[in-house]
Amino acid sequence: MTDRTFTPTPDNSTAFREALGCFGTGVTVVTTETALGPRAITVNSFSSVSLTPPLVLWCLAKDSNRFDAFKDCDHYSIHVMAEEQQEQALKFAREGADFSHVNWAADHRGRPRLADCLARFDCQLHARHEAGDHLIIVGEVEQAMFRTGKGLIFKRGQFGGFADLL
Repeated sequence: MTDRTFTPTPDNSTAFREALGCFGTGVTVVTTETALGPRAITVNSFSSVSLTPPLVLWCLAKDSNRFDAFKDCDHYSIHVMAEEQQEQALKFAREGADFSHVNWAADHRGRPRLADCLARFDCQLHARHEAGDHLIIVGEVEQAMFRTGKGLIFKRGQFGGFADLL
């Protein structure tokens, strides 16, 4: 095995993406209500920011076909997907307006909440930050839930799971 060292440039963005793919991440689906109905997007750029106040962030690609649906949303839910929700995550990665394949209900703010996720963070917008070809969206968590189970993980273009220790 040989190391591949490079300087990230637009010409070698594939290599940069491959290097980033070495870091396994959880899979999340972000949902919001729009004037056109509920919308969802699958993202792996999710992170905690602060315990006090309770802040989390996720990143939205500016070239996403769902950028307009999410760039101005004030309320949204971030769902940490369970291993058995891989198909849901894939469908939302392809199409964000079709909710027919999931069990969901809107909360008091209209945020679509997906059933059976491993954890959920119901957020109110706290800040937006321009960052290259992405928009960093920071939310203050108004309510959270979690359960035990295997989380859906994404690494090097593949899905997998990780079991809870009991």
